[in-house]
Amino acid sequence: MSQNKTIEITFPDGNKRTYSSGTTGYEIAASISQGLARNALSVTLNETVLDLSYPITTDGTIAINTWDTEDGKATFWHSSAHILAEAVEALYPGAKFGIGPAIEQGFYYDIDFGDRTVTIEDLPKIEQKFIELARSKNEFVRKEIGKDEALAYYKEKGDEYKVDLLQDLEDGTITFYTQGNFTDLCRGPHIPSTSAVKAVKLLNVAGAYWHGDSDNKQLTRIYGVSFPKKSMLDAHLEMLEEAKKRDHKKLGKELGIYMIDRMIGSGLPVWLPNGTVLRRRLEAFLRDEQVKRGYQEVITPHIANLNLYRTSGHYPYYADSQYDPIQVDDEEYMLKPMNCPHHHRIFSSKMRSYRELPIRLSEFGSVYRYEQSGELNGLSRVRGFTQDDAHIYCTHDQLKSEIKNCIDLTQYVFSIFDMPVDIRLSFRDDNDEKYGGDLEHWERAQQEIREVADELGLDYTIAKGEASFYGPKIDFIIRDAIGRKWQLGTVQLDYVMPERFELTYVGADNAKHRPVIIHRAPFGSMERFTSILIEHFAGDFPLWLSPVQVKVLPISDQYNELAHEYANEWKEWGMRIEVDDRSEQIGGKIRDAETAKVPYMVILGEKELTSRTVSVRRHKKGDVGTFSFDSFTTLLKNEISQYILPDKVSYNN
Repeated sequence: MSQNKTIEITFPDGNKRTYSSGTTGYEIAASISQGLARNALSVTLNETVLDLSYPITTDGTIAINTWDTEDGKATFWHSSAHILAEAVEALYPGAKFGIGPAIEQGFYYDIDFGDRTVTIEDLPKIEQKFIELARSKNEFVRKEIGKDEALAYYKEKGDEYKVDLLQDLEDGTITFYTQGNFTDLCRGPHIPSTSAVKAVKLLNVAGAYWHGDSDNKQLTRIYGVSFPKKSMLDAHLEMLEEAKKRDHKKLGKELGIYMIDRMIGSGLPVWLPNGTVLRRRLEAFLRDEQVKRGYQEVITPHIANLNLYRTSGHYPYYADSQYDPIQVDDEEYMLKPMNCPHHHRIFSSKMRSYRELPIRLSEFGSVYRYEQSGELNGLSRVRGFTQDDAHIYCTHDQLKSEIKNCIDLTQYVFSIFDMPVDIRLSFRDDNDEKYGGDLEHWERAQQEIREVADELGLDYTIAKGEASFYGPKIDFIIRDAIGRKWQLGTVQLDYVMPERFELTYVGADNAKHRPVIIHRAPFGSMERFTSILIEHFAGDFPLWLSPVQVKVLPISDQYNELAHEYANEWKEWGMRIEVDDRSEQIGGKIRDAETAKVPYMVILGEKELTSRTVSVRRHKKGDVGTFSFDSFTTLLKNEISQYILPDKVSYNN
């Protein structure tokens, strides 16, 4: 590290300040304001998150992490995992500890309780001890020791899990963190003191195999979440309750969207009639938009020769997530894990001219990945799914324009569903074994993606280590109706596959050139997107997506003929209509339609028969007025064709 007497620190706004070498992150925060120093949890220096007490001896760019930042929350929750472990050790002497990371919404710790069984009923007791320890205001103290000393410490303690972790670390300096009476092997960083944690909720207990390997012992995983204010915890718990109501597994069953059948196979969803309507409407929406933007649709088989995936590198790069090869005659085949190699072969099926480029191939292609049974989750984590895949083959001169078009399409798609989007540029890290291709191409691709993002004025973050094995990507992270974030769409830049598949086109100079490939999928997977869509709308889909758009409810049998007459006219316009002509009270029919979340209910009686009008109710809104048959038909057409959301509909009749 630099031994300069002073260091130059650059802040996120571009301002620079000079400090003495060895100044801590806390002191830098305090130099800006005492309020910032009080709220600071850690600092990020040159993309590395550090303790506030860490002495800074090099020039760099720094961000002060508070609760309102992702790095701040991660520091807070990782520190909370240590307090959880301290509480467990106090209550269950002899417990052994695996790992305890921060996760997207909170933290967990994997623990070996020995012969004892800890269940969800035990969590309040652990929670109470957690709060007691947090109020002790113990500092998190970092200590550097040698690897041999660290191994000796945990061997004496009899914690084989920490010994296992240490043996995988390179020789050199190891860091321990201590708060109160608890010491843990940890790289850090941590918050200054346990006192910052004012509220905690331990949420669940689950089983977790050590290293995720079913051949190893199953540990007890305790999940929790914590906050610097109790009011934040209260709001979070309310959000969790709302999330339960929106759970796509519950609503998917109630609304007849999909089913999982053990005889068919775990993780292999079956789309039911209502779900098939929903999915086909999503596909038609994107297909129509792609046609406008010059895409050509293709269809590829569900299996292919294993050599295809050897050429692409998907095998053996992702061998653990693929199904075993299938022996067919003297060859090996595999269930398709990716669509892209098939598309590359389509491109190379004939000589291409620069005049043809860009070539945009799209497919709603089904792929198959092996997921462990414990990771399967409704539609959101499955073993067979369909990607809205497309691959664009273009010249280097066309590259930026094509990336911009892909970004525009993806942002348009999410705007239709009123889903705000965050942008993440996912780049490679220093682990060369994770990536294909040469470094020069990677650096070029990452620079081009950054330039496009800057030219479009995108507000983005950079995530190192999140790239695909063949190239960097732009990830689209959406926020749903209750504020949860989901990574969905992606645009990936690829210089690797053109080399692996020896793809060429003939340029204006009559020489052969390599195209550049853009991989693009706005929805990501139809299954996962549908699971998020169900929860985003709580099953109350926009009219254009609803499996049943209108339920016609005659108030008695004598109006059934009129009900079917109206329904048939709307069906001729392609609308999805059902008539409830049961001999039931109108109140019961309305309740059933509300339960089924049908957007519109049309009530027909004597007045409607004589005046060719319809009395209309909207799901969750109640009566919205009486319309002429023609004006209500026009309203339906407009709402469907313009993808209008329910709360944006105007009923000026």
